[in-house]
Amino acid sequence: MIHPDQHFKLYDGRVLRNLLDLYLEAPRLSAQLFAYHVNTERNDFSRWVRDVFYDHALADRLLAAKTRQTFLAVLEQSVELPVLVINAGSSSVKFELFAFPTKTSVMRGTIEPIGNPHCTFDFNFGKAHVTIPSKVHTHHEAVSLILQSLVEHKIVRSTDEIIAVGHRVVHGGEYYSGPVVINAEVIKRVEELGELAPLHNPCALAGILAVEKQMPSTISVAVFDTAFHHSIPKEAFLYGLPIDLYTRFKIRKYGFHGINNQHLIKEAAKILGKKNPQIITCHLGNGSSITAIKDGKSVDTSMGFTPLDGIIMGTRSGGLDPEIIFYLLKHGHYSPDQLEKILNTKSGLYGISHLSSDFRELREAAYHGNEQALLALKMMGYRTRLFVGSYLTVLPKLDAIIFSGGIGEHAWELRKHLCDHLSFIGVKLDPAKNKKNSILISAPSSKVKILVIPANEEDEIADETWELITKKN
Repeated sequence: MIHPDQHFKLYDGRVLRNLLDLYLEAPRLSAQLFAYHVNTERNDFSRWVRDVFYDHALADRLLAAKTRQTFLAVLEQSVELPVLVINAGSSSVKFELFAFPTKTSVMRGTIEPIGNPHCTFDFNFGKAHVTIPSKVHTHHEAVSLILQSLVEHKIVRSTDEIIAVGHRVVHGGEYYSGPVVINAEVIKRVEELGELAPLHNPCALAGILAVEKQMPSTISVAVFDTAFHHSIPKEAFLYGLPIDLYTRFKIRKYGFHGINNQHLIKEAAKILGKKNPQIITCHLGNGSSITAIKDGKSVDTSMGFTPLDGIIMGTRSGGLDPEIIFYLLKHGHYSPDQLEKILNTKSGLYGISHLSSDFRELREAAYHGNEQALLALKMMGYRTRLFVGSYLTVLPKLDAIIFSGGIGEHAWELRKHLCDHLSFIGVKLDPAKNKKNSILISAPSSKVKILVIPANEEDEIADETWELITKKN
């Protein structure tokens, strides 16, 4: 945090608090005001950058800029405004530091599994790839280690240089249809919505509070997975329940994985050379969802009120007949808390196979004749194609199907299984490209493009954080 005594006071009375303010305000300066601060006798901005921020390289470039146009070009090309992204999971914290406005990835990594004796800190910067054992027991300690490493490896001189931190938050309910600057009210609502995303929101909140404690003067931004799905029409997001349950309790479909879906839309548009293509995304991982996207907007998705709904997942059941819950409560001697744990952590691939929630382990077991492992994989494949097939009816046409997430990006057999059942709409895979996990895996004759695009929530969070703070300023 820069002391107010070191703020830059423009001749017209306005104040620049940091390099972000300089970057945003410089294009808005009148020719007369710019000439007052930058002329043949002096360059006040260059001196401020050198004396306060100790960025001698940028200061020298600004000093050499003799015209307003050149000065602005130097700012656009040379200023580095660090934006940190924190993606906190139940037992991990992913992070990535970007330098804006070029959005250059400077350092990224993961700390996992938190609280486990085998916890490691794995990170990359420049050409270096480092993996070290780390005795990290809490999300607070994980954030501390990340911030410490950024300084130790001279990525930033001080964490005060970081202009904003963007956080992934899974559930924003009906409160948030876009990113927001985090304040006490946002924290309260994220905590409140933890009941609807018990595996996710509490972890995000832990990351938010850790950053708030250690970087109290830095802007923090919440980017919500649910926000993208606010475009789903009412006939699709409502359940067949008495309408007052929606009015009173906001019981509705919210949808998740929205952050990665927005990333996939951008990447697909580049690959297909088409703005806002009509696509179905298959985000398949430990948590999985299928989404129908029309003109860049979500029109339906498989997850619902919580991330428990939809297709079979690693440890989550996916959709089921609600009467099953009542039956188990009446006859199975389970409490609501026990059933919630079973549905969220003991079901899905793990519950069916009695072996593992890891797709790779189940695939290996199935190859060696484990029938339960094979059944689990078949069930996941069936539910996936069931949703993809149903979404063909809600899109006017289909340009592409996109696979993403840990399973979607690497399980060529699952992709083949799905696409073989879509031959009736002209889908045709290139077998060699599919097995290599190439980006474009459809055959040239396929009427629908089939893409494999790596998930990248951090990239999208960085974009949304930058857009919000620059718009806010």
